[in-house]
Amino acid sequence: MTDIEYLKKYLDSDKLEDGILKLKQGLPVQYIVGNVDFYGSIIEVNENVLIPRFETEELVDRVIKKLKNKKNLDIVDLGTGSGCIAISLAKNLNSNVDAVDISKEALEVAKKNAINNNVKINFYLGDMLNPLNKKYDLIISNPPYIAYDEEIMDVVKNNEPHIALYAENEGLYYYEQILKTVKNYLKRDYLIAFEIGYKQAKKIELLAHQYLECSVTIEKDLYGKDRYIFIKNKQ
Repeated sequence: MTDIEYLKKYLDSDKLEDGILKLKQGLPVQYIVGNVDFYGSIIEVNENVLIPRFETEELVDRVIKKLKNKKNLDIVDLGTGSGCIAISLAKNLNSNVDAVDISKEALEVAKKNAINNNVKINFYLGDMLNPLNKKYDLIISNPPYIAYDEEIMDVVKNNEPHIALYAENEGLYYYEQILKTVKNYLKRDYLIAFEIGYKQAKKIELLAHQYLECSVTIEKDLYGKDRYIFIKNKQ
C-alpha cells in the first residue's frame, strides 16, 4: 500500500487534502493519521514517540509464544515509547506489566494508549531500570540503538524523536546500561528480550556473558537479519 493509499484508507475525506500536503512536506504517514495497528491494537502515535515497526511486532509475537503457558508473570518494558509492547503483552499474557520511559511526553502517549486498549500498566518515569525496585520474569526492550554516525532515512531522522533513535557507543549504550545492572532485577527463571540493530548481535552477546551467567539465542527477522536476542538463565 502506498502512503497516499494509506491516507485514503484511514483519513476522513475532509482531512485528505491536508494530509496529502503534510505527506509532501515530509511528515510520516503514521503521524498524519495519528495511529497504527500494532499486534491487533490501535496505538496512537505522535512526534513524541517512535512509530512502531513490523520488527517490533515480531519481537512481541516471539515473546508471547515463549511465555504463553506461564502464569502471573512480572514483566517490564524498558523505553516503552507509545506503549505498544507493554500493551500487547498485557493483552496476551497472564501478567503484571510495568513500563518505563525517560520522556514524560512519551509516557503521556503510552498512558492514553493503555486506557484506550483497556489494559492496566504501571508506568514509571526514568532511565531504564533506575526507577524500579522489584524482580521480573521478563525484561523486554527495543531501546535506541542507532549509532550517531549511521545513515538513516530522512523521513525518520527529520521527524521521529532522536532520544528514541540514537545511542552512544556505536548504538550499544543502552544494552550495556541494562545488562550491567539487570542481575538485581531478575527472578531465577528469567527471560531478557531485546530488539537490536542487525550488526550488533555478537557485541551484545558478549556484553550479556560479561555481566551474567546466561545462555544467549540470536534470532533473525523476516528479512533474514539478526534482529532479536533472547537471554536466559544458564541451566
